[in-house]
Amino acid sequence: MPTTFSHIGLCVRNLERSLLFYCDGLGFERAESYPIDDSFAAVLEVGGVIALTSQVIRRGDATIELLGWELPEPAGTPSTSRQQLGFTHLSFYVDDLEESAARLVRLGGELLPNTRHTIPGVLDIVFIADPDGARVELMQRLG
Repeated sequence: MPTTFSHIGLCVRNLERSLLFYCDGLGFERAESYPIDDSFAAVLEVGGVIALTSQVIRRGDATIELLGWELPEPAGTPSTSRQQLGFTHLSFYVDDLEESAARLVRLGGELLPNTRHTIPGVLDIVFIADPDGARVELMQRLG
């Protein structure tokens, strides 16, 4: 059965802060935006009063749905390693690793300690946590 990839959903605490990180920092562009309320409770697997915005962002063929929750507040913690079950990180090739990492830190990201690695002649890699702690891998091709 043929399938087509749709998108990745990211739950965020502050939609505007995340839009700065992903749009200004990684080159995504805002697309559709949908206010969501209690009428979607069953679909969202959440009970009670619901207030959130589903903001779609796109870059090339990549689509991310930022779920900006107001009510109830987001819960849980993002992955902290590639050994943790489930989704562990988003990964992007960049032209200049140093400049890209510095820009993302200025836009609310956090450089994750001990994640900078170089495979000589092949790749330079570092991980940044987005404003909510989701891990973002930056990779620069070498050679």
